Order: sequence, then C-alpha cells, then structure tokens
Amino acid sequence: MGIHYFQHVPFEGLGSMAPYFTDRGYYLTSTRLFLEEPLPPLSAFDWLIILGGPMGVHDERDYPWLKREKAFIQSAVATGKIVLGICLGAQLIAEALGSKVYRNPCREIGWFPVQWLDHADHTVLEGIFAREFEAFHWHGETFDIPASGHLLASSPACPNQAFIVGDHVIGLQFHLESTPDSVRALIENCGHELDGSAFVQTEADMLAEPGRFLHINTLMDTLLAKLERYGS
Repeated sequence: MGIHYFQHVPFEGLGSMAPYFTDRGYYLTSTRLFLEEPLPPLSAFDWLIILGGPMGVHDERDYPWLKREKAFIQSAVATGKIVLGICLGAQLIAEALGSKVYRNPCREIGWFPVQWLDHADHTVLEGIFAREFEAFHWHGETFDIPASGHLLASSPACPNQAFIVGDHVIGLQFHLESTPDSVRALIENCGHELDGSAFVQTEADMLAEPGRFLHINTLMDTLLAKLERYGS
C-alpha cells in the first residue's frame, strides 16, 4: 500500500504515524511543499495524509503552493482516495470541499478534552474513542463542516474538532500523532504563540506527563487500522 503525505514545514512530520507505516512495510512517500517539490500523480498512492503547519489556508500570497495543494486535495477526494488531514490538513480539506476556514475565538494549545459525538459511532471510526478523551492541540483557526460531511467531535474551546466525508475522508483539528519530540519542535518554532490565554498551556505542562503521548498514539494507531480495513 502506498502512503503519500504533504509536509508544510520541516518541524511538523508524521510523528507516531511514521513507525506505524514503516513497521508494516508500506510504501511511504512525501511532498515537502516548503521545498516546492512537485505533486505526485494520483495513481502513485492509496492514501493521502495532510499534515499541520503554522500558516493558514488563505496565505496563498506567502505560500503560492497552497492553491495547487487544495486543488490536488479536491481531486484525491473525488477519486475515492483515503484522505486524512490533521490540524492545518483538516482545514485544507474543509476549504477544498467548499467550507469556510477562519480564526477560532481563541487559541487552543496543549492537552484539552474532546467530546466524541454519539452519531460518530455510525462511521468507520466506530469504537475508537471514549465519549470524552484528551488530545493534544495547537491551533488558532477552525473550519465549518463540509456540506457533504458530518461533525464527529467538539471541545469547549473549538466546537468543530473533527469531521468525516463518506467513510474515506477524515479531518482532525486535534493531534493524535504528537510525540514529546514533535511537541518540543513546535515549542521551539512556534513558542511565540504561547500567550497564557485560557486554553494555552505552558511548555512544562505540555511535556509533564509522557504517558499522555502513548495514549494518543495508541488512538492514532487504532484509527489507521480502521482505515486500513476500510480500504482493503
């Protein structure tokens, strides 16, 4: 199986997803958009994963490749590829499918609870999440749910936390792939966003409990396994 991912900055990679795919011998390729690498043909992969980044979906003047990326996402969805977007990736899917992306009323950075909605269990993701679970967050924007999609999860700081379109396109505002190293990289490169507001934790709080990462990484592994079974 071929997994292709879009990477927007050097410091936001696959995190815990990388060993999941390599341990299974999947063919893993990437487009590092920050290096202006070319987009692949749709026939070259089975899954498309769209990672996070500090830019916004509307920042095409500073990042001209965003326009090509959104058109490519549209095509990947239309051809039935499994598409998973995380944080900025989810926002890009939402905009590519015609929904608005805009500034959230507040930043949400750190470990905060997410509520999994009852009807979400009637999707390919059935049985993964408790009704409330903790996830890692680092975002200041949010999205409307695509007209063809369904809301899966909410949080007090950000009502639209996840959506699904069909059973093959998933957008997650929160992070399940984060590791201590990836969070340290975010702090190093985006630490200026830690403004002390209500839903922004300190560096120490974000890294205080390593067991949190194991829990969310296990959730991500389970989600990926569900998508594997769907796509097989």
